[in-house]
Amino acid sequence: MLVLGIETSCDETGVALYDGTQRRLLAHAVHSQVAMHEAYGGVVPELASRRHLEVIVPVVEKALKDAGVGLGDLDGIAVTQGPGLVGSLLVGCSMAKALAWVHGLPLIGVNHLEGHIYAAYLTDDPPEHPFLALVVSGGHTALYHAPSPLTYELVGQTRDDAAGEAFDKVAKLLGLGFPGGPIIQKTAERGDPRAIEFPIAQITDGSRDFSFSGIKTSVSHYVKRRGPLGAAQVADVAASFQAAVVKTLVRRTVRAAVRLGVKRVLLTGGVAANGPLRAALVAEAGEHGIHVHIPPPALCTDNAAMITAAGTARLAAGERAPLTLNAIPDLVLA
Repeated sequence: MLVLGIETSCDETGVALYDGTQRRLLAHAVHSQVAMHEAYGGVVPELASRRHLEVIVPVVEKALKDAGVGLGDLDGIAVTQGPGLVGSLLVGCSMAKALAWVHGLPLIGVNHLEGHIYAAYLTDDPPEHPFLALVVSGGHTALYHAPSPLTYELVGQTRDDAAGEAFDKVAKLLGLGFPGGPIIQKTAERGDPRAIEFPIAQITDGSRDFSFSGIKTSVSHYVKRRGPLGAAQVADVAASFQAAVVKTLVRRTVRAAVRLGVKRVLLTGGVAANGPLRAALVAEAGEHGIHVHIPPPALCTDNAAMITAAGTARLAAGERAPLTLNAIPDLVLA
């Protein structure tokens, strides 16, 4: 089964070719919009969708060329249906439906969050069911229990900011730029993570949810009281903020895994590229005999490879989407 996958949920135009029979990624082309949005300190939805329109056809052509195949060789089309920016999603969905209709190919819509989970199946260490997945990115922070293939149960989610969103906002407060995740991590390397004790949200109703607005607000107050900050102070704030976010994610994930009795945890999503988070989760989970699966950083951020892998699994299970498939910006996984 040779599947072409398209990812346009936000500001990355990605196209990938995946051989489901050999479980091998044949090509992965991507056009990044980071440089364009950097001037605005965040993604501008209208600009993102316009750029997708400009580059989607060339990116598809590049992926096909890199894989050495033609449209007539395909067995299916997979596309991100949601969640994401509606204008961006519509570009990908329209392209996928056009290709499926013209070439008579099966079509499948993929949940972007399931795509992040399937990034682990593109590695040499894919998780076996059941497992607990921490999907943590700029727009989402959630825990999903996967008891069996293609089945998910929501265990906990953020009640306010996603972790990646908090990184972006704190980076902006510190004048570091966009995107915040990589910049905060790099700046934190020069700081002391114990310099400032930022608060960690305590959820008192027994749920396994997350909250990051308190940490972000605490950083804002600190910067306003102590500013203007010198380079050393900025590094200490970045390191202390990062440490608080990492502690929150790791603590709640490991506790949820222990309560569920699962021995496998998957860390994925854009924030999963954060080095301290990866190391801390492996260390703490290991104390409980829990094995952690983490895709390489290149597969953690938004990409079409993960969408193609997830779509291939859905197509192989016999699922099909009609040509009336539409973008769903608030699509839920479970």
